[in-house]
Amino acid sequence: MTTLKFSRRKLVGAGVAAGLMTTLPAMAELQVSITGVGANQLPIAVKVLEGTSLVGEDLSAVIGADLERSGAFRLIPTGAEGAPEDLSKPESLAHWAQAGANALVVGSVNQLPNGRWEVKYFLHDAVSSTMLDSGQFVVSKKYIRMAAHRVADRIYTKLTGEKPMFASRLVYVSQLGRRDFRLIVTDSDGANQEEVLRSDEPIISPVWSPDGRKVAYVSFERRKPIVFIQDLTSGVRHAISAYRGNNSAPAFSADGQMMAVALSRDGVTQIYLMRTDGTGLRRFTRSFGIDTEPVFSSDNRWLYFTSDRGGAPQIYRQLLDGSAPAERVTFGSSYAISPSISPDGNILAYISRINGKFRTAVMDLATGQSTLVSTTDRDESPSFAPNGRFLVYATEERGRGVLGTASIDGRLMTRLTGKGDIREPCWGPILP
Repeated sequence: MTTLKFSRRKLVGAGVAAGLMTTLPAMAELQVSITGVGANQLPIAVKVLEGTSLVGEDLSAVIGADLERSGAFRLIPTGAEGAPEDLSKPESLAHWAQAGANALVVGSVNQLPNGRWEVKYFLHDAVSSTMLDSGQFVVSKKYIRMAAHRVADRIYTKLTGEKPMFASRLVYVSQLGRRDFRLIVTDSDGANQEEVLRSDEPIISPVWSPDGRKVAYVSFERRKPIVFIQDLTSGVRHAISAYRGNNSAPAFSADGQMMAVALSRDGVTQIYLMRTDGTGLRRFTRSFGIDTEPVFSSDNRWLYFTSDRGGAPQIYRQLLDGSAPAERVTFGSSYAISPSISPDGNILAYISRINGKFRTAVMDLATGQSTLVSTTDRDESPSFAPNGRFLVYATEERGRGVLGTASIDGRLMTRLTGKGDIREPCWGPILP
């Protein structure tokens, strides 16, 4: 079988091949570079946590990088780990205010007698010399980096009022060679990689379960496209859709009880619903075109999908209870695919073709107003962050697949680059 780079822009329900399941350390972690500028940045100092030299990783750097990547903060240099400060004295906080910081984060990391690690933090208002927040997380060494993401989330939420997004994970596909495809899971910043699956054939369409414990994806290991669900803790997986023809584009319902898939079992590709164990299959859409790329709304009332029933691909939606026919959602683009719905259900992200370029766009569903949020021209697979403020998507730079993130107002963009050709990202939920 000849393998080619897969593009969602082809609007097909075709699947790809996967091979032996493994859980191994992956290649070098993704590198993050900020390519846009945030607005109204709050200057914040994040001091190196006391005890950092014992843990072997600078958790303050993780916290600071998260905050900076959000575009809402500007980091004030703090220097290396030093002696603890007595922040009960107003002059200590005044020193940081004079250095340009509106807020100061201090804390510690300490190994407990049972071998677990305690991560503490304190958030201070350096201008008013008051403490705004504090907390602690006790974790195993494996999850100490995730504890730093949780600290960043607490600070981000306290100072911006936005919901958290850092204590989450990404899943994506990386192609390292002609017959070397890998399903990768990382922290939200592209670090702490785990290789979930390796294959000598392509893998596409990975999506998270609502609890963040499983992923569904399409593989071709049996010489036909099949949808699998895999438990990330145990590595156990099972096929849930292996019907005649193409089995593709899996999507979990918001409550995790149902799946939507695109099947060509009856000839043309249409959308079907089933339970997550693969039982109870029923056809959902009935058109003479191709219906694919389903995604559930967060309230489980609607199913959004891509269809060319009107001639060119557009985004449609239909009530899950079947009480009304499908309705078209996108009108401002002659070609719109790959829907993704924000967690609050208010914003649609999609890929719009404009003058031959494929750009990431967002639409306010209440007004129908769309905005382009990327500056690249070969975008694919947009996916919302858990708080709905950012998107991750796949794009190309110099002919190689990379990941991009963009704020929904288009003000801030980052690139996540690594080895190989990186595609098909999906941003998971906040971890419990």
